[in-house]
Amino acid sequence: MKKLIKKCLLISFSVLMIISLTACQGEKKVTINVYNWGEYIDKSVIGEFEEKYGINVNYELFETNEAMYQKIKPGAVNYDVAIPSDYMISKMIEEDMLLKIDFDNVPNYKYIDDKFKNLEYDPTNEYSVPYMWGTVGILYNKTMVKEPVNSWDILWDEKYAKQILMQDSQRETIGVALQKLGYSLNTNNLDELEEAKQELIKQKPLVLAYVVDEVKDKMISGEAALAVVWAGDAVVMIEQNPDLAYVVPEEGSNFFVDAMVIPKTSKHKKEAEMFINFMCETEIALKNTNYIGYSTPHTEAKKMLDPKVANDPVAYPSDDILEKCEVYRDLGDMVKIYDRIWTEIKAAK
Repeated sequence: MKKLIKKCLLISFSVLMIISLTACQGEKKVTINVYNWGEYIDKSVIGEFEEKYGINVNYELFETNEAMYQKIKPGAVNYDVAIPSDYMISKMIEEDMLLKIDFDNVPNYKYIDDKFKNLEYDPTNEYSVPYMWGTVGILYNKTMVKEPVNSWDILWDEKYAKQILMQDSQRETIGVALQKLGYSLNTNNLDELEEAKQELIKQKPLVLAYVVDEVKDKMISGEAALAVVWAGDAVVMIEQNPDLAYVVPEEGSNFFVDAMVIPKTSKHKKEAEMFINFMCETEIALKNTNYIGYSTPHTEAKKMLDPKVANDPVAYPSDDILEKCEVYRDLGDMVKIYDRIWTEIKAAK
């Protein structure tokens, strides 16, 4: 009898174990898909989020806003969080590609500086949470460039032939030529755009390469004398090579904000909002800005920065410099003209 009872107990225990294991296998973790620029986060942050919330993160990279847009637009990939720039956010809102954020799930939004709210790309603050900001300017090697660097004109100086790096991005590079000529970054004037195109075709023989992330290794190693870069990248490069310096040209430049958004194809909106809120925790915002070198819009994180960093005019330029800068706007149908011009520049011999 005891053997029978023992046998029944063993069978019951085995059945319970099978049920328990089956249940565990059925409890799959949620995975959110995050789409961000290259080298634009402290990678340890992802692990911290996964451990804290039990949510997996599939993290993918893009190099330009246009590449990001082309990947998200068809709706074939369900990204939950993306981090585009201002003008692209405006375009995505216009094309009904984004979900409104439930800010009850993002209480850390209170730490975002008010000067980064109510901006033109998201005037009602419904679709985005600022992540980083900065300017575009010229990074130069002081041992190779002896004259003052204060104008975009230097990027057309023949003495620096094959020592110039330009951005492999149509808005940045066409924008440089437009501002060199005294025009707006957002012009829709066909004559002005044609002039900018001709300037860039004329410059092309002087250009060593059109680059994105590769600019870092090339400038740190002294492979080039001059490069068009984002200020955050300049901070990192100057730390590694003190011979480098950064300037926003006197003609003005681009002031940009990159922000976190939720694409309309998201399958995990609440978890996406949890991720955005986590990125706005003070310690996490501080860790990210320290790691990548870009400027934080987070008021508390900025207070905790090393004073040398917080007072660095590269990362945190004066209002006088920012007043000379423009924010990119969505070009609407004019983007086709910019696309054509960029293709013609890249194809020119």
